[in-house]
Amino acid sequence: MIRIDDLALFVRSAALGSFSAAAREIDLLPGQVSAAIQRLERDLGIRLFARSTRSLRLTADGEQYLPYAQGALESLREGHERVHAETAAIKGVLQIAAPSDLGRNVLLPMLTEFRRAHPQLTLRLSFSDQVADVFRDPVDVALRYGNMEDSSYVAMPVDPGNRRVVVASPAYLAAHGAPASLDALTSHTCLRFMLHGRVYDKWAFQEDGKRRVVAVSGPLVSDDADIVRRWAVAGEGIAYKSRLDVAEDIATGRLVPLLDGVVGDAIPLNLVCPHRKQFSPAIRLLHAWLQDRVARHFPATERPRRAAGGRARKG
Repeated sequence: MIRIDDLALFVRSAALGSFSAAAREIDLLPGQVSAAIQRLERDLGIRLFARSTRSLRLTADGEQYLPYAQGALESLREGHERVHAETAAIKGVLQIAAPSDLGRNVLLPMLTEFRRAHPQLTLRLSFSDQVADVFRDPVDVALRYGNMEDSSYVAMPVDPGNRRVVVASPAYLAAHGAPASLDALTSHTCLRFMLHGRVYDKWAFQEDGKRRVVAVSGPLVSDDADIVRRWAVAGEGIAYKSRLDVAEDIATGRLVPLLDGVVGDAIPLNLVCPHRKQFSPAIRLLHAWLQDRVARHFPATERPRRAAGGRARKG
C-alpha cells in the first residue's frame, strides 16, 4: 500500500532536485528520504528517479506520475480542510511570499494582525523580489503584481485597480525641478529596479489614450524595490513605483506624484496559489482580510496631491 508520507517526499524531492534538500525541510536524514522513494518505487513497480553521484532527475515514468502524486496530496489536504472548516479554528502553518517593499512596508502589519486574530496559525513570511514558485518553493500563497497568464495558478484579486506612479521627494524637486512631460524624464536622474540581472530602464505609460515607453537612466540600480523607494525618499532621484508601495509616503509628503494626466502601467495586486489551494479556509480568510485592509487604507479612488509650484525642467 502506498504511504502518503512517501508520496509527499517524492513530490518535494522532484521539486528540489535533491533528496538532501527534501530531508532538510522536515528534519530527516537523506538516507531516510532515499529509502522512502525506493519503497514507493517498489509499490508502483516503476523507477521514479535517475540517480547519479552528481544529479537527480525524474525518469519518464516519474514525470508522468508526478502530477498524479501532486493531485492526490492536494485532494487529501483539501478534503481535510473542508471537513474541519466549519468546526475548527484555522491552524497550522501558512507560508506567504510577497515583494520586498510591499511586504515590509504595507503587508507586514496586516499579516501580523491577521495572525493575531487566528492565534493557532503560524505564519512563515518570505519578503523578496525574487518571484516565488508556488509549486516548487515551500510557499502556500504569494502576493504578486501584474496580470497572471499561467493557467496553472488562480489569481484572487486584492487590489485590481493598482497602477504605477512617478514620484520624487520635495528635496529632489527643489533641487532639480519637476519633469514637465514624459520626454523630460530622460534628462532626470531616475532610480531603476533590477530583476534576475535585467535592469528595468524602460518605463511604460498611457498618455492621451496611447501607450508610451520612455528610456530612463541614472547611477543608482537595485534588485530590492524597497531600496529604490528609500532612495526616492532620500532625494536621490525619480522612481516609478506601485501606488500601494508609496501611498503612505505620498500621504505624509515624503514623496510627491508627478506628471498629472499621465496614467501609469496597470499592475493589479493578486493573491496567487495553485487552483486547489484557493479552497483552503486559511487562504480564503487571508484573501478577504487583505482585500478589506487594502481597500480601507488605500482606496482605489484616492487622488493624492501632485507636485505644484516650483520650476519645471523641460526635456
